[in-house]
Amino acid sequence: MRASRFVATWFCVGLIRPAPGTWGSLAALPFAWGLHQLGGFAALALATVAVFGLGWWVSAAETRGRADPDPSEIVIDEVAGMWLALWPVSFGAQMMGADILRLWPGWVVAFLAFRLFDIWKPGPAGWADRLHTPLGLMLDDIFAGVFAAVVVVAAAAFAHGVLM
Repeated sequence: MRASRFVATWFCVGLIRPAPGTWGSLAALPFAWGLHQLGGFAALALATVAVFGLGWWVSAAETRGRADPDPSEIVIDEVAGMWLALWPVSFGAQMMGADILRLWPGWVVAFLAFRLFDIWKPGPAGWADRLHTPLGLMLDDIFAGVFAAVVVVAAAAFAHGVLM
């Protein structure tokens, strides 16, 4: 297996059927926890940017010459988007000095919201998906991650009485 395929499928997780995008999103979670443990929010944020760039590169390599510009086995885009969706959880845990796993409701909301927006592809996520390019392949999940992060912040504000 080519290294680009191994990375694009997030260590072959994208080859799991059915629902490789969901499996890729789930596989992103322990890595997000590990990054937060190693370096807090900054580590997760920097890794998200790095995985976006790496994902753009390996996606270009894996889709070059293929009819399908967004094969379902490429899930590194889900990893980047899922990590972005978890930014508010990581930031909140760090600011409060809390164990990030104690904020498990935020993890659940981030995962569910990210999957919803990744499948639905509203607004700019749909625009990016229609680009049919490696950049579009990555960007639609980044937009889904941003939307999910907003939902996480709103859910946290509601849960903590800020929006009541």
